[in-house]
Amino acid sequence: MKLSPYLAIIIAATIGGSSGVFIKLLELPSGSITFFRMFIPFIILLVYLLWKGVRLFRGNYKIMMVASGLNAARMFLFFVGYLYTTIGNAVIILFTWPIFASLFSAIFLKERVSLRTASLIGLAFAGIVIMYIDNEISFGNRDFIGMAAMLLSAMIFAVTAVIFKKELHNYSRTETIFYQNLIGALAFMPFIFISTPLPTLTQATVASVYGFSIGIVAYLLFFFALKRLKMSHYSLFTYWEVIAAILFGALFFSEPITLNMIAGGSMILAAGVLLRKKRQKVNNIYTAAE
Repeated sequence: MKLSPYLAIIIAATIGGSSGVFIKLLELPSGSITFFRMFIPFIILLVYLLWKGVRLFRGNYKIMMVASGLNAARMFLFFVGYLYTTIGNAVIILFTWPIFASLFSAIFLKERVSLRTASLIGLAFAGIVIMYIDNEISFGNRDFIGMAAMLLSAMIFAVTAVIFKKELHNYSRTETIFYQNLIGALAFMPFIFISTPLPTLTQATVASVYGFSIGIVAYLLFFFALKRLKMSHYSLFTYWEVIAAILFGALFFSEPITLNMIAGGSMILAAGVLLRKKRQKVNNIYTAAE
């Protein structure tokens, strides 16, 4: 049976939305989860690239290594965000990355920021304020730590998107994903030995399944859909990940869906959808934030 691109993107976005469930149920430190998430795609793609005879570390590989290092930090913050706040809060804050991508493109790539873009950026940040307006701003508050970590993760994700946008013409998508995971796979390897608790065999197996499903399966499905759908349709359907994540949080952990989350989240997602329609090149690089 031929796979529908719409079904492919729904499956991929659902896999992405399941991240919070995996992260919370694994009950591992963020460093250990980061290792499994990045090492599994890295080792699979390394074997694939060597088998295909692709020469590694060619071209402007130094800037790619910088981007890989930033992505390793981004993934660590991503897991901290999910561990410290609710799945709903985390995934909505994560999807501020298109807003930051527009902002950083203006700064680093000298792209013009229109009044419309500036207004949408303002709308998104107003949404963040509304989401958190009833909570305490304190480093002792887990929600604040989690949302702040996820916001930093989204900002770094936007920076790496800008870097890879400049370098994509030199590398295939497979090579790009390989670089995306390279530094993190190596840098976080010691964490599975020094972080406590050490992963059990079951935890290691589940974490490896998570790394494979997010790092390989979801990306293949996203790329499959990307080649066959109009960009406007593709961008819109990726936001199913947010809905799926919120539903997973309510189903598995009885997480509440508050009015502030609905109002602020709607503002953030609306701004992201409208901005992504004008940023097709960035979306061609990164198809999922996980």
